[in-house]
Amino acid sequence: MKNFYINSQSLQKSFKRFAWVTLATNDTYALGALVLAHSLRRVNTQYDLIVLVTPGVTQFMKVKLSAVFTLTREVNILDSKDEANLNVLQRPELGITFTKLHCWKLTDYEKCVFLDADTLVINNSDDLFIYEEFSAAPDVGWPDCFNSGVFVFKPSEKTFNDLIKFASVQRSFDGADQGLLNMYFDDWAHKDISKHLPFIYNTCTTATYSYFSAFLQYWRDIKIIHFIGTTKPWLLRVDSIHGNIEIPDGFDHLQQFLQLWWSIFHENVQPELTQVITGLAGTLSKLNITGCLMNQQIAIEDQMRKQNWEQGEIDFMGQDSFDNILKKINDTLYSVSQKQYYPRKETEEQ
Repeated sequence: MKNFYINSQSLQKSFKRFAWVTLATNDTYALGALVLAHSLRRVNTQYDLIVLVTPGVTQFMKVKLSAVFTLTREVNILDSKDEANLNVLQRPELGITFTKLHCWKLTDYEKCVFLDADTLVINNSDDLFIYEEFSAAPDVGWPDCFNSGVFVFKPSEKTFNDLIKFASVQRSFDGADQGLLNMYFDDWAHKDISKHLPFIYNTCTTATYSYFSAFLQYWRDIKIIHFIGTTKPWLLRVDSIHGNIEIPDGFDHLQQFLQLWWSIFHENVQPELTQVITGLAGTLSKLNITGCLMNQQIAIEDQMRKQNWEQGEIDFMGQDSFDNILKKINDTLYSVSQKQYYPRKETEEQ
């Protein structure tokens, strides 16, 4: 499947043969990709922007992506279907991240940097292109493995075919692309230290919690922040009156990065959306980040809370606290008891 959407900037920049690449598998991750693209424009990158999209992205969102990215290419889904290993991670949706292997087929480019759609570029990172394939930053959970949210690679049909063949005979140790790529590029940990990207190019948010002292020392140097795990910026609650983000307990130090994501979304992405799209993307298109909290806004935020709850993101410290849940239960029981013992009197007309 080869559908292309190219804007006029591609012809002007193609001679550079360097590009940033990301992947959107649905409209929600397309929102992340749009914010990522605007963050790259914001820091004045000189290189092309490419987004790979699957059939799960609507035509409406593909058009919006094509207006920001140099190239939007539709690709087929590659799924590891490795339920056993994915269950260990408790992240069954990660199987489709194999789809990012399509990035090696961008052979019109000499060198690329892949960025997950849940990353945000804080400062210009064009110097990443001086690194060679395969360069990546250590993973927080196991530093002898790299994190596949940011990596430097050279497009190659041979590498793509080798990866597909490798995946067909080997089981990724985590059921997702990160395990597979670490198995394929298995000498990354020890062969060439020059291919170890500094952590500031892929600062995973979980690390700022587990090693807070280092975060305090180096946070000003961060170039790319990676909102790793299930807590994504688009799943957080927004204070509609003041436009502030309600940060999960223990992550207050990430306020500036999450606020930047939402500022870019509010300024550059949301105005281009319509209520045509559905799901979380459609909900965010209607969210009034600043202004009066009207009944419609309350309904929208309730819908966001429900969607967050279904994805395991529960606001235990706020509206979903035990006290509030208990109050709701008591109010409901009281209402039922009132109706049971004091039924509404029928009028004479009835």
